[in-house]
Amino acid sequence: MSRIAYVNGRYVPHGQAVVHIEDRGYQLADGVYEVWALFGGRLVDADGHFERLGRSLTELRIRPPMTRRALEIVLAETVRRNRVREGLVYLQVTRGTARRDHAFPNPAPPPSVVVTAKAVDWAAADARAAVGASVVTTPENRWGRCDIKTIGLLPNVLAKQAARERGAIEAWFVDDLGLVTEGASSNAWIVDKDGVLRTRDTNANILRGVTRRAVFELVAREGLTLSEAPFSPEDAKAAREAFITGAGSLVTPIVAIDGVPIGNGRPGPVATRLRALYVQNARAL
Repeated sequence: MSRIAYVNGRYVPHGQAVVHIEDRGYQLADGVYEVWALFGGRLVDADGHFERLGRSLTELRIRPPMTRRALEIVLAETVRRNRVREGLVYLQVTRGTARRDHAFPNPAPPPSVVVTAKAVDWAAADARAAVGASVVTTPENRWGRCDIKTIGLLPNVLAKQAARERGAIEAWFVDDLGLVTEGASSNAWIVDKDGVLRTRDTNANILRGVTRRAVFELVAREGLTLSEAPFSPEDAKAAREAFITGAGSLVTPIVAIDGVPIGNGRPGPVATRLRALYVQNARAL
């Protein structure tokens, strides 16, 4: 079946899904995006993603293209038309189409909205997570507002490509202080030598991960110790465990960093347990 996209009020086959050449997202990366995981046809962590979308739009001074309820209908209809039960839904909102100029167009055009959905084999993803994955480190070279989920992702693209070329699934950015900020498309975590879960605080120019926040709740429920104290690649390599979180990765154990095995080189019990709990909660929605 041909995949269907929503583009500015119309549901069209992917081959016919287009935006204007002067859409500001295409020419200036002037827009934001969100990604929801789908389990059983339902959006996972829906409220958190809608809240972050609203914040990103506000920070870039892009007016919401429609009410949340209307957007929920569009997302659900895109999912239905693609017959996706297990997968991911992608939403992109840009400032709209206007003659190219760096400053905001005046009057403001209607925002452009694109929604797509694709199937994901979560069982296969679970099998990969059971083996674990690798990450590499790379110098932090992104702009100073990574808290906004903007479509301007060129440094992330280059970092992810570098990771793939080195046989890893993710790259962790390391700032000028020698501390890990986050991944190219995920949040970074370790379980340190003392058994404390550590991930970078959101004041350190990282994205306010929705899956990250959901895992915070699971950590509290499990009675685990959590700290937003930063950690270095050396701390990570000496840790008991490491993992990443995100809408696409869920909770994925990391078993090597820059080729150095973490712990015994296999997924650890904490990350494995958190992934199982996260999926269980997602399916119970």
